Amino acid sequence: MQIIPAIDLIDNQCVRLTKGDYNTKTIFDSDPFKVANDFVASGVNLIHVVDLDGAKAGRIINIDTIRKLCENNIPIEIGGGVRSDETIEMLLDLGVKRVILGSIAVTNQDFLKDAIKKYGKEKIVLGLDCNGDYVSIHGWQSDSQIKCNDMLDAFKSYGGENVIYTDISKDGMMAGTNIEELKKIVVSGLNIVASGGISSLDDIKKCKEIGCFGAIVGKAYYLGKINLSEAVKTAL
Repeated sequence: MQIIPAIDLIDNQCVRLTKGDYNTKTIFDSDPFKVANDFVASGVNLIHVVDLDGAKAGRIINIDTIRKLCENNIPIEIGGGVRSDETIEMLLDLGVKRVILGSIAVTNQDFLKDAIKKYGKEKIVLGLDCNGDYVSIHGWQSDSQIKCNDMLDAFKSYGGENVIYTDISKDGMMAGTNIEELKKIVVSGLNIVASGGISSLDDIKKCKEIGCFGAIVGKAYYLGKINLSEAVKTAL
């Protein structure tokens, strides 16, 4: 299983939110580049970067940080504010490894289908942010009318492969991830990356045991609850 540490960006700084609430913002480091280098030194081969400003604005905002990471060969995937083909192309040209489609994947499924066809299933990731049974959109500021399971089925039918599943109720709560829901999603046959609430090596073990393809580690790392090198070894 793959361990993917997270960098959430607001004003080009590393922050964490609780349940996606921007009013709960905590700044953990003003230098995302240093944090990313620490991640790489821990043995990870991909970093999950979310442009939280972009998620609200509907366009990439923290481009300077993204460009610096790519120019220094830091392996990253990007989500937040990706709403056009031009943005996908720009990010991949910069050297981003994978582009995460969230809101646009839900509100314009033809766009999602075309992106998978044009760029390949390895490059396009579905960001499935769930609030109960339904997918949340626009930086988790509103819920769609699309059920999470229906979105998974659609993504699979379009030829998609990689999904980042976030249970919003668990995100930033440091109380464990939603293993029971993950069990239901893993059987889809898609590559499911667990996100939200992972707070211990035991959570990582559970994700591995049920067949998750990966796990995103965020707040637990910043609070010193998870040693990233140990997490990588646990996931092997």
